[in-house]
Amino acid sequence: MEQLSDLKAILHSKRANIYYLEKCRVMQKDGRVLYLSEANKEHQYWNIPIANTTCLLLGTGTSITQAAMRMLAQVGVLVGFCGSGATPLLMANEIEWLTPQSEYRPTEYIQGWMRFWFDEDKRLEAAKRFQTERINFLEKVWAKDRELSFEGFDSTNDDIKKMLQNARDTIGIAPSVGKLLQIEADLTKRLYKHAAKVTGVSGFVREHNSADLANDFLNHGNYLAYGLAATTLWVLGIPHGFAVMHGKTRRGALVFDVADLIKDALVLPWAFIAAKERMDENGFRAQCLQAFVKHGAMDFMFNRVKEVALAHSDIGEEFS
Repeated sequence: MEQLSDLKAILHSKRANIYYLEKCRVMQKDGRVLYLSEANKEHQYWNIPIANTTCLLLGTGTSITQAAMRMLAQVGVLVGFCGSGATPLLMANEIEWLTPQSEYRPTEYIQGWMRFWFDEDKRLEAAKRFQTERINFLEKVWAKDRELSFEGFDSTNDDIKKMLQNARDTIGIAPSVGKLLQIEADLTKRLYKHAAKVTGVSGFVREHNSADLANDFLNHGNYLAYGLAATTLWVLGIPHGFAVMHGKTRRGALVFDVADLIKDALVLPWAFIAAKERMDENGFRAQCLQAFVKHGAMDFMFNRVKEVALAHSDIGEEFS
């Protein structure tokens, strides 16, 4: 087996970068991955620090060489093709992920996942745990982030506290995944209403194909969260099809389950704030990624998925 260099030293949960590129060529040159852009008939090369990168999104007008893909695969960078603005607008298709292949990913997490996944009651228990952790993360982030609190996203607010506690209580007694999905949708709807109120975004209705800024930013930010979730699951060796919430046959289903851990806490408020401030896509994306890093979104995803995977495993204590 070919020995990898120190490029793999940075854990995925500690990596800082997600790149979105368009109208350029990605290539390998002198042992580095670069992208080449053309400006005023001049070729300009820019380095991609792949050891500190989780995802590389290739938008319109891009190409990538085989040599570059080989290096990206060696250090476990997810590569996806998408539409403009890093969202999969072409034919309403999802991002097509090119997943790096390695036989040496960990085995304990998929084995632990399989221990409970075929048991409907245990699968419901895992889904409830994800939904509870989602609320816990939102509560923690909104309580300590001064920027969000200043904009009206403060989990110490009595109305927000009551909303979150009611959701917790109903999650605990939910008899089925279908009921959990209803609880999730109801809470998110209430959070949308609160966000629209505090940011002055009037007449907001959540529509994935809507052209208003708040909906556009929600779509954009959600796909960034999907990238983090897909990276988490790939590194832990858990296939996307073994969902606990979003259906066994839906493509990428477990990706959506894991992404939901952080979407309401981070993507939702910043989408409305960005809409209020009339940010452009680059500004919103930068703000979203900064929030992911600031609040350790990937660390949180990794830890919660590992806990659920090993909850029913006899090796759980060893790897917790």
